[in-house]
Amino acid sequence: MATITFQTHEIQTSGDLPAIGSDAPDFSLANIELDNVTLANYAGKRKILNIVPSLDTPTCAASARKFNQKASNLENSVMLIVSADLPFAQCRFCEIEGLDDVQTLSTFRSTFATDYGVQIIDSALAGLTARAIVVIDERNKIIYTQLVSELAHEPDYEAVFTALKLL
Repeated sequence: MATITFQTHEIQTSGDLPAIGSDAPDFSLANIELDNVTLANYAGKRKILNIVPSLDTPTCAASARKFNQKASNLENSVMLIVSADLPFAQCRFCEIEGLDDVQTLSTFRSTFATDYGVQIIDSALAGLTARAIVVIDERNKIIYTQLVSELAHEPDYEAVFTALKLL
């Protein structure tokens, strides 16, 4: 279990992020067409999971925009934004924002949040995901993780792209 903060309150998560070097837990997440997608859908590609509580917050929206800008320069990689938002809301957000280099995936009918240790388990935010980054290589090995310690802060983008050796 990890502790993060939101404003001045401590919040607990359901566990810890997967260990670097370990196999990525498989997942089944809903895309904007309501189809379930798994790691197998991205076989042979590097996967950057930008895990956010909700795209309907300023910080989550800012990180989605930033990763969308960077995603167009990524080779053999997919940028996945994972949140508890329904696919309908995720699709609407991407259309309004003009985001077409990222893919949104919803946790609404999956165990992803607990499997990846990011489910918030207490406070008024219980059930949402903590803000985190998980980078998975072509062989589905975890190569980088980042749990953002303050829910209202953006991730360390430079560290993510350094892990991908893209800076």
